[in-house]
Amino acid sequence: MISRIDLRGNALPEGGALRDLLPRAEFDVEAALEKVRPICEDVHHRGTAALIEYAEKFDGVTLERIRVPAEALAEALETLDPQVKAALEESIRRARTVHRAQRRSEHTTQVVPGGTVTEKWVPVERVGLYAPGGRSVYPSSVVMNVVPAQEAGVESIALASPPQKEFGGLPHPTILAACALLGVDEVYAAGGAQAVAMFAYGTEECAPANMVTGPGNIWVAAAKRYFTGRIGIDTEAGPTEIAVLADETADPAHVAADLISQAEHDPMAAAVLVTDCAALADAVERELEPQVAATKHVEDRIKPALAGRQSAIVLVDGLEQGLKVVDAYGAEHLEIQTADAAAVAGRVRNAGAIFVGPWAPVSLGDYCAGSNHVLPTGGCACHSSGLSVQSFLKGIHIVDYSRDALAEVAHHVVTLAEAEDLPAHGAALKARFGWKVPGQ
Repeated sequence: MISRIDLRGNALPEGGALRDLLPRAEFDVEAALEKVRPICEDVHHRGTAALIEYAEKFDGVTLERIRVPAEALAEALETLDPQVKAALEESIRRARTVHRAQRRSEHTTQVVPGGTVTEKWVPVERVGLYAPGGRSVYPSSVVMNVVPAQEAGVESIALASPPQKEFGGLPHPTILAACALLGVDEVYAAGGAQAVAMFAYGTEECAPANMVTGPGNIWVAAAKRYFTGRIGIDTEAGPTEIAVLADETADPAHVAADLISQAEHDPMAAAVLVTDCAALADAVERELEPQVAATKHVEDRIKPALAGRQSAIVLVDGLEQGLKVVDAYGAEHLEIQTADAAAVAGRVRNAGAIFVGPWAPVSLGDYCAGSNHVLPTGGCACHSSGLSVQSFLKGIHIVDYSRDALAEVAHHVVTLAEAEDLPAHGAALKARFGWKVPGQ
């Protein structure tokens, strides 16, 4: 059901050579880019008409308009299962608690007397958020995108989610209910690359956004790449992934359950166990069979995901090797199920989010830990972070110098300008001091 990669007995290679030994899904955004280009430009030129046409072509629905009416949002909230509503409210409460603490304050540094640099943080003006709606529907992604944007102080928030045939061309009602709970009333029935294009270019119904965030399929990722530079993005999200670093103290039933929980997202989802305990690897394999058989989405998602090249049990010689492997892998979600798990977690450099010990499964982070589940995939955790309040803030430096403070350093500025063969830069200072710079 799941393959093995045995790295025991040899010194591990460094950098890219080690990454090449590890399992990873194929995810060719560059190839998808050429397919989304005409869709994006069609939305640019035809606006809402193009979106309506793509809704019929890709989603099988006939729409008269893309924006979801206010009454549909209200009805979705009114008819929401009370237990689901309570769970969403708790998820929102916990996410607000964590993200509110991420707010940054303005800070002024006095460099010299009369010379200061202030860094202020300004939220982006308008964001477009994307909530997937393909194999599964993710109201939790609505929470994870909206809450940090709101806590950052973004004034204008719009959300897009694919239209659903079974709901009359509206996004899934649980998505709409989550928007209503969060006070987001600008919602669009649009999916895929065309939704990203709507936010990037704007249409008759939707004003253009400064930034687009949220997970999606390869077409969403390709559209984000296409518009990079025109809009800000969070990340080009690839297939979801879990890595578990475990030793002989781990419960194989827990490990198997957590691997399966990620595999049920998608047939391309990655489930990786890194362990120095062959007995644990054997026990986890034995646990997978009955647990997979007892759940849902077995043939179309879980079995292909576990059997795919992106999933494996990786055997290592010890904890040090295991840490080296998980750092090279840079998992979206990394569980530490070892002795002294907190200390081990503290040594990890590369992960989107780290889940410590047996009582912090990835599922908790997906919904109610308070952390954000929009995280870097495909090894991007080696250089990128998950979605947060900071994702929606711009740092701006404000430089304020007096005449005396400028005079003190002017000769250095002129010297460096001339060293770079940019004499006009130096002349800008000379003009302020009658063409004779103090100190020269």
